[in-house]
Amino acid sequence: MLKGRITKALSGFYYVESEGALYETRARGLFRKTKESPLVGDIVTFQVENEDEGYIGEIHERKNALMRPPVANIDQVLITMSMKSPEFSYYLLDRFLAYAEAHDIEPVIVITKTDLLEDEAFLKEIEAVYRPIYDIHFTDRYHINEDLQGIFKDKISVLAGQSGVGKSTLLNTLVPELELNTAEISNALNRGKHTTRHVELVEIAGGLIADTPGFSTIEFSELDKYNLKFCFPDFNHFSEACKFRECQHINEPKCGVKQAVADGRLAASRHESYLSIYQEIENRKARY
Repeated sequence: MLKGRITKALSGFYYVESEGALYETRARGLFRKTKESPLVGDIVTFQVENEDEGYIGEIHERKNALMRPPVANIDQVLITMSMKSPEFSYYLLDRFLAYAEAHDIEPVIVITKTDLLEDEAFLKEIEAVYRPIYDIHFTDRYHINEDLQGIFKDKISVLAGQSGVGKSTLLNTLVPELELNTAEISNALNRGKHTTRHVELVEIAGGLIADTPGFSTIEFSELDKYNLKFCFPDFNHFSEACKFRECQHINEPKCGVKQAVADGRLAASRHESYLSIYQEIENRKARY
């Protein structure tokens, strides 16, 4: 029995890298009984029956997993937002950040198309909100910051962000041999177009990245509303001043988080995003 990582899944075959060799494998029938499917990024135990073919017998415990794109054991997600076309949105960025936190994935913020912005003060405003909490990078349509290359070492990365923000362009620039399909934003739909036939982990600057345009929509169907506050790490310091230990930072009196917003120590946009996502989760639970 050998142990390795699935680096590609295609048409029912799983390609496992183990000790520098690549094996074409299939999943044992037992996974149909458990309704568990191997994912790219999984650490698996497999048995070789021919020279480079085998069967997966065990999927090792995952630290996290996404279904779109179907990748497991992700270390970081590059949340890509553009300044223009589509317009930058604090709320959408906060949604992706909270989603990453909920899945125990380290977020890295990448702001694209900065050359389209006339007011640089807006960039400083965005940086002031997020730099104290997250790693944030700014790029334009013609240059990719070299410091981005250094964030991939020894990590598995995926991309996230609205359609049309430049995820494919960013990935093509970082890993030119991918040649992902990209297109101009459709004026009618205001969304990008891309096609991806399979998911594969490819090497990039000492790490691995999924060669997929990533994901552009998210739902908080699995997150309990009472745990949402932990997905906003900038709340933690201020919540120590809350009168109630289980304060949800909504209507409770003497809330340290709401006071921090009132004092200008915490961005109002962050709290507004939190309230909107909280309401979304509450409404979903009410429907079911």
